[in-house]
Order: sequence, then C-alpha cells, then structure tokens
Amino acid sequence: MSTKPILYISRHAHFNAAHKLFNSNFDEKWNDETFGPCANKNWHGHNFELIVTVKGSPNPDTGFVMDLKVLSKIIKEEVTEVLDHKNLNLDVPALKDVLPSIEHIVIFIWGQIKVHLPEGVELHKIHLRETNNNFVEYYG
Repeated sequence: MSTKPILYISRHAHFNAAHKLFNSNFDEKWNDETFGPCANKNWHGHNFELIVTVKGSPNPDTGFVMDLKVLSKIIKEEVTEVLDHKNLNLDVPALKDVLPSIEHIVIFIWGQIKVHLPEGVELHKIHLRETNNNFVEYYG
C-alpha cells in the first residue's frame, strides 16, 4: 500500500505596522527597562516579513497541495489588509487588549489563516520577521 506524499508549500508577504510594548500593570521605569525603545510613548514601526507554510498531498487533478493564488488571497484579506499600516495597539480590535509582541502577533495571524484553508490542507508554520535579527516561527 502506498501512502500519499506530504509536501510543504509557502507563500511570502509583508506588511508595515506600528506598535508599542508597554504593560500598564507596571510603571514607566519598569517598561523602559523591560522593553527599551519598544516602549517609546510615540510608538515604533516595523516592516514585517511573513512566510506562511501549509502542508498536504498534491491533488491528482491539479498537482497542487493548494492553489497559491488562493493562499495569497487568504493572506491578503485576513492578514495584510487587517494589519498593514495600522497601529497594532489601537487599530486592530483583536489585539487591542493584548500586548502586541511579535509572539502575540503571530498567534493572531495563525488564527486568521487557519480557518480559511481548504479541506485537506493544514497550516504548518508561520514565520514572522520583525527585523533582520528578530523573528518567530509558530507551529500552532
């Protein structure tokens, strides 16, 4: 008995957003010591790079695990249009009561994408890069 191969395909996107890391349970000194310039009262921004990886078996009719145009549309509608050129603390209702660290942002993105994937396709990983040196990978 042969098994279907599982393949991983990825789509790259980007968005720009501002945020501030500040925990109101603590004073300004604690926030400055903990978050440094990321606690700037006037916010700061990033050019986020996003790589979404899904997995599944190729459809025998198309050869695709998933049509990458469909994945691109999901990312655009559910992530980039929601986050691009936004203040993550103020403009994104789902992040309003969450400290919008890169870790919380990637968890939010996972939830935005996962529910829109076609049957037989699973979200495998999201890679979110905040700077050249700082990124997170999330496997759900």
